[in-house]
This record gives sequence, C-alpha cells and structure tokens, in this order.
Amino acid sequence: MNILLTNDDGIHADGLCVLKEALDEQHTVTVVAPDGERSAAAHAITLHLPLILDRIEKDGRLFGYSISGTPADCVKLAVQELLPDRPDIVISGINPGPNVGINLHYSGTVSAAKEAALLGISAIAVSINSPDGHLETAARFTRDLANFVRKEGLPHGIFLNVNIPDLEQIGGVRITKQGISGIEEAFYRRTDPKNRTYFWQGSQTRFTDHDKETDGHSLSENLVSITPIRCDMTDHDEIKRLKYLERIFSQRKP
Repeated sequence: MNILLTNDDGIHADGLCVLKEALDEQHTVTVVAPDGERSAAAHAITLHLPLILDRIEKDGRLFGYSISGTPADCVKLAVQELLPDRPDIVISGINPGPNVGINLHYSGTVSAAKEAALLGISAIAVSINSPDGHLETAARFTRDLANFVRKEGLPHGIFLNVNIPDLEQIGGVRITKQGISGIEEAFYRRTDPKNRTYFWQGSQTRFTDHDKETDGHSLSENLVSITPIRCDMTDHDEIKRLKYLERIFSQRKP
C-alpha cells in the first residue's frame, strides 16, 4: 500500500517519526509535512507566498520532504506534483494531544485528512491524548486501521478522525460522533517591557461531553474514538425546512 504521511507539527515531530517507522514495516510511505509547527492552522492554504520544498534525510537516507506551508498545502502539493501515483491512503498524525469536538474546526491534523478526502482519497487523522504518550501503541493501532480502511474503503468525501488514549495497550474502541468538547475559552493577559498589552490564548482541551457516544466522552473513558467526518457541511434537513423562503423572497417586488 502506498501511503502519504503528513501532520501539523512538522516533519521532525516524534508522532510522525514513530508512525512512519510502524508503517514502513508493511507499506511504502512518502512523508510530505510542514517544515515547522503548524498546529491550529485549520484548512488554510498558501496563496500569496511560494511553497519551498526541501529534501530531508536521516542517517544518510531519504526521510521525506518538508514544505514551507500548511498541512493542507502538503497534501495538495504531494498529490498533484510530487507523487508519481495517487496514494492509496493519506494519514495525518500522530498529533500530540486530542482533536475532539469543536477542535476539529481548528486542527491542521484533521484538515490534512479532510483535504485528502476532498481529493477523493481515503484518509485518517490520528491523535493521542497526551504530548508524551505511548506513541508506539498508537502507531500500531493506526497501521491496523489503515489496513482495514484500504480493504473496506470509505465513501467519497468521508474521512476518519481517530483519537487514541494514552495507554500501553488499547482497551477498546467506540465509533463516535463529534461532540462539543474543545479548547478552553480563555485568554491570559500580559504586559511586555514596553507596557504594551498582549495575550496568550488557552490551549488545553476541556472534556465537556456527557453523551457517551461522542468523541470527547469516549476518549475520557480510555476508549479509542473513531469518528467518520463528512466534508459536505450542508444541513440537508434545514434545506427542506427553509424551502419556503424561495417563495417568500421570489414574490417580493424590487
């Protein structure tokens, strides 16, 4: 299986390196990742600056390619310009911290997988619930899940957002829906030496879900959360409810 591996933490991040090692045992892996930290880049793409490509070697061998852009840039450029063939699957991660609830809207990890899904490629975004977690365990699980996705496939425009508890051994899995947990809503005010006010935004995830079927609640119970995410953000039920507006506004005189 040909795998494109990326992340939002940069090409030298531990999560990516450990995951590449696990995937290399069974598959052909190409790494195309940002040249530095791009956490919370969401689905941004770079339009007004060039994308600089660098070849990264480790121990005298090609490790991958770094891009001076966002996670979504990495996927787009890899698929359209760098790879000789479309990958069978795109994997983004392993992110050192959860991506649950509303965090999905901010996450570069998730958006890289979303970009792949938009391009019609099966994709997985994977995160672990600790910056210093059991990465080898998470990597092995991700490899097994990738093998399953390759065999079973995913519908067009659907990708998997996976959150793995920090455990030495996986205890259970739950297929979940996106919840409401997210980054703490807090800003920390500071004053610099020139008496100017500046702020640090809170970055800790708060698990506020009480519904056991949600991603955040399942992760807090030490279960792997697997959430199928749809790229199409249309509320189709609301379209039906609002149809009457067509008649109302069509009858209005200029």
